Amino acid sequence: MSDVWTLFDAQEGTAMERFDLVETITTPRWGDVSIRVRHRRLSGGLGDGVDVIDLEAGELKLSVLPTRGMGIWKGHCGDVPLKWNSPVLGPVHPKFVNLADPSGLGWLDGFDEWFVRCGLESNGAPEFNENGTLKYSLHGRIQNTPAHTVTLELDRENGILTLTGIVREARMFFKKLELTASISIEIGSTAFSVRDTVNNISTGEPGEFQLLYHINSGIPLAFPRGKAIIPFERLAPRTAAAVENLPTWNTFDAPTPGSDEVVFFIDPAADQNGNVKTAILSIEEDRGLALGFNKKTLPFFSFWKSRLNDGDGYVVGLEPATNFPNNKSFEKKQGRIVALKPGESQTHELRFEVLRNADSVHRVKSEIESLQNSAAGKIAGGGRGEGGGGAGGRGAGAGG
Repeated sequence: MSDVWTLFDAQEGTAMERFDLVETITTPRWGDVSIRVRHRRLSGGLGDGVDVIDLEAGELKLSVLPTRGMGIWKGHCGDVPLKWNSPVLGPVHPKFVNLADPSGLGWLDGFDEWFVRCGLESNGAPEFNENGTLKYSLHGRIQNTPAHTVTLELDRENGILTLTGIVREARMFFKKLELTASISIEIGSTAFSVRDTVNNISTGEPGEFQLLYHINSGIPLAFPRGKAIIPFERLAPRTAAAVENLPTWNTFDAPTPGSDEVVFFIDPAADQNGNVKTAILSIEEDRGLALGFNKKTLPFFSFWKSRLNDGDGYVVGLEPATNFPNNKSFEKKQGRIVALKPGESQTHELRFEVLRNADSVHRVKSEIESLQNSAAGKIAGGGRGEGGGGAGGRGAGAGG
């Protein structure tokens, strides 16, 4: 049996301003687990007016931002944090983010979430017209577009808690795209998933989209000398700084003030069904985060490292995507744009598991190593990569 609540629906003009659900759920696998779902609205500062929905199930907590494209601001599972320390004091309401900033980098004014979507019209580096005016800003608009409808579903029989938001990115005579974003928690476990469907809502015009997931971890999980493990067929450094960083590309470097960010582009290795698994691990390999996705719909991957001091932007990013985060015109020439017929859609699913002990880390490492052992592991300018690692100028490269 499932209960469904509409937390707000802008089209209908309805909202549950003080929604606060507290229950104990008897799950088929984990027994009795306490849950809480709370909707709150921030006041003051750059977060003024931002809606936050806190999802708590056992030891797992996620804070979701419907005002910011259904991104996940931060979370934790027991003593494993899902966050990074941005100099931006967020969450930032979209009204304070100028995506039309002539530099193309206005998006960075709101960047402090753990889980960010980049897209939908474009998702890569800024692009400019021949006269120098901005054509596409860094990482697109979806993260700074509020959801117009948000619902909560509690499936007591199967022990699943799901929050769904619908976000529309449309312009008269141009794009007509809608994102249905669902975040589901297996109540009592350390696992959750994100399921997104991008739909061309036009009844008569073809459409196209790009989508990149920017999953950002900082200290203490991504502590120096920890590492990412990402199975790959091919890996290439994006910039000169990344070439210099190749010897330690999958290791979290020491904070280095003034350093350039580094990005590695990857063709991820998958099993026979297209499934990919990646992870970031603490230095002691007793904590971590595993990320799974399917290469059939997310065929490209970037690994990003910003090596500034903690608080200035020390962070590593796992980034599965429909394309590489170059500017849109370049990616379109390479055939890396998803085309949608009128009414057509494409669905992407990301699966997360918080790793809370050495046994879970060992299990995930073994799964990833199995994928790497069957892959080519070629590094641009070198030979076969060692040990199933992963692929990861300031601003324009932020996250790819």
